[in-house]
Amino acid sequence: MKKDHAKKALSNWLSSRVKNWQHLEKNLSTRPSDCNDALETAREILAGFRSVQSDLSLAHRNMPGHPLTRYLESLFIKCHEAIYQPPRHYLSQIKDLYNIEIPRLMRQMLKPILATLVIFTLSILAGWFLISFFPNLVTLFASPEMINHVQSGKLWTDDLLNIMPSSVVSLGIITNNITVSLFAFALGALYGLGTLYIIAMNGLMLGGVFAFTAQYNLDDRLFKFIIGHGVVELSVIIIAGAMGLRLGEALIRPGNNNRLQAFQQITLNAGKVMLAAVPFLILAGLIEGFISPNNQFSLMTRILVGIISGLFLWYTLLFGLPLKNKPTLQGI
Repeated sequence: MKKDHAKKALSNWLSSRVKNWQHLEKNLSTRPSDCNDALETAREILAGFRSVQSDLSLAHRNMPGHPLTRYLESLFIKCHEAIYQPPRHYLSQIKDLYNIEIPRLMRQMLKPILATLVIFTLSILAGWFLISFFPNLVTLFASPEMINHVQSGKLWTDDLLNIMPSSVVSLGIITNNITVSLFAFALGALYGLGTLYIIAMNGLMLGGVFAFTAQYNLDDRLFKFIIGHGVVELSVIIIAGAMGLRLGEALIRPGNNNRLQAFQQITLNAGKVMLAAVPFLILAGLIEGFISPNNQFSLMTRILVGIISGLFLWYTLLFGLPLKNKPTLQGI
């Protein structure tokens, strides 16, 4: 009698969970309209999958062969296939990286990005004032060759295309940009101090060189050279610097994790952001190799190139690819 009563109670309890199973099944067939909904739905599916495992285990012990048990078996298989299916096509993974993961990581980094921007801007101003009042200190930021060019009334970039073709120039610039960005992040392992040094030195150098060229009325030509590629190039360096500061903060204050876990998590996130930023560094390198040194392009054209490429970078990293398709939950 007690055994029958227990079975009946268990059956009633499992039946009361039907709404949860139906909600889980609905999530498996839903296509969320935006990234936040997709992440929330994925979390619900993972939680529901664990719950179904427990329910199915009880059903197997107490109601073998029951229709409810067979339903749970089917639901368990659907969840398992959705969660553990093989990786999808590389193109789909790239879309998910740009449309879901990168915007989430970038929004988490807004404060470090703003902090890095402030540090970089103050460093530019400091470099400007330093060289304006102490011109001889320009040797800290510029090579003797660059100084000689400016003092003779030319920029060191004037004969760039006469020395080597644009494709070779672009390749060298792309390599340099990626290296600087990686250093800006990696030196965050020195508890953020290395990143601060890289960001401050780049800012001092930029401000100092502009102040030096202004003394010879060449600052407008330097601006004309930099504006086309500089928006993207400096934006990526600032983002890399923000990740470096996050790395330093994680090592100082790991929170609930130990320092190794915090380091691994930040490094994983930074790897994703840097992977997403590499195409933009390539774009900046191509602009700097083909457009920036070419006098056929007017100042307005260069400004438009700089603004459009910069807006494209920030929109993509903060909100996802323009004209993106709705994300799916396959392969969560």
